[in-house]
Amino acid sequence: MSKSVKIVFLDASTAGKVANLSDISSLGEYTGHEVTRPAERIERIKGHNVVITNKVVIDRDVMDACPGLELVCVAATGMNNIDLEYAAKKGITVKNVASYSTESVTQCTFAMLFYLLNAGRYYDDYVKSGQYATSPVFTHLGREFWELNNKLFGIIGMGAIGKRVAQVAQAFGARVVYTSTSGKNLEATGYQHLPLEELLRTADVVSIHCPLNDQTRNLLSETRLRMLKPTAYLLNMGRGGIVDEAALAQAIDENRMAGAALDVLSAEPIAAESPLLRVQNKEKLFITPHIAWAGREARRLLIAQTAENIKSYFEKKIKGNATT
Repeated sequence: MSKSVKIVFLDASTAGKVANLSDISSLGEYTGHEVTRPAERIERIKGHNVVITNKVVIDRDVMDACPGLELVCVAATGMNNIDLEYAAKKGITVKNVASYSTESVTQCTFAMLFYLLNAGRYYDDYVKSGQYATSPVFTHLGREFWELNNKLFGIIGMGAIGKRVAQVAQAFGARVVYTSTSGKNLEATGYQHLPLEELLRTADVVSIHCPLNDQTRNLLSETRLRMLKPTAYLLNMGRGGIVDEAALAQAIDENRMAGAALDVLSAEPIAAESPLLRVQNKEKLFITPHIAWAGREARRLLIAQTAENIKSYFEKKIKGNATT
């Protein structure tokens, strides 16, 4: 492609070290920044007609100050960091990448569940502490766990990831039910749909895979968290704002649930004053720093599809210019 295509990746560190970054850098004059702070956005975007961002906000101030900007590529699925309405008014195209992380998120969902369910931390600590070396018997049953087979696995949000999680849960013998936060996917999934409150009251595992929007913000409030069975596990792989984190911390410490696994938080990085960092029943809470999407293959696919978004935009533009 032409060197007139000037590309800047504002937060390239979010993609990590990927072998196929040349898929993007070969498309034009490329500049990559590991991290871009709000005050640095305009200066770094000026002179570029293509911006790649994962989480850096592109708002009307940026768009007004960068008249050469014509394409924003979001290196993610969610586009809440872009003022889409204003971009449309300015004639700026915005493209995202969908379905690149389905397998990675699904794998992490079950990795986190089984770490809690099978008491992975406790048993690993038991062996490495030296206690097992002095045991008079071959086994140690310090923490009880149950089998996923024939248990009720509840999914909140039955999009591409939710459907894949449902398939894997079924492979373990679980009975899958779900609730749709959007009102879509109510008939064609092949799984039983339940109202949210009924799902929360009956499921042995509640796994969240819906986006954060006006319908899902604080969806699992203190009142709804109290509906969970004391033996239930909660997994949030959607967005942090879906769960009331203070209420969750309280529920864990009051032993009103078996445990919770979170890959997403209301503030990322986690706020130093977060109640989740003060939980006393630490074995019941497993937190990872928003990595579920980031399997090696998923990140490579993300870069490849971002490159394809850039290529297709300019191919369409060239074709349009040729016909006018």
